[in-house]
Amino acid sequence: MPIVGSVGQAEWAHDLAKGLLETTLPRRWAHTQGVAARARSLAPILGDEADTLTAAAYLHDIGYAPGLVDTGFHPLDGARYLRDVHQADDTLCRLVAHHSCAVNEARERSLFEALTAEFDEERPELVEALTYCDMTTGPDGTHLDVTERLAEIHSRYGPDHLVSRSIATSTPCILAAVKAVESALATITRPVP
Repeated sequence: MPIVGSVGQAEWAHDLAKGLLETTLPRRWAHTQGVAARARSLAPILGDEADTLTAAAYLHDIGYAPGLVDTGFHPLDGARYLRDVHQADDTLCRLVAHHSCAVNEARERSLFEALTAEFDEERPELVEALTYCDMTTGPDGTHLDVTERLAEIHSRYGPDHLVSRSIATSTPCILAAVKAVESALATITRPVP
């Protein structure tokens, strides 16, 4: 049974995420909307996959929704909910499960085996694009430089928190993803000689 029927994936994802986050976690919803806006801006480099990326952007943090929390690891909780409750597209589930170098936090939480056994990795260009969108968007949905975003995460959690430790481990992966997307964007905006 298709999850979207006559609406596009991004529209379906928007409605689902809004229902889960807008009232209970309004700041998370603001961030989510900003991440989705960044995803839409990547249409020139993603072509037909822009709708899928935008849908994943709307869904990437639904695992924070109070009714969905199971393990406390939002990428896994969100991906399981999409798979088990909505029979969502495998690509969406994989993107949510692995967004923003999630494997490093999974290790910190002793959930690496569960994450990788249940959800294969998605194609690097889509994972990088979602990481770029997430890691260049602040908690209130505004655009931030990746270094500002990383600093914001560290300051929010403090140096000894497992999220800060996993972000420190993930920083090379995050920076590489942002650089790859920015390079791809630069190639389409350069004037033809």
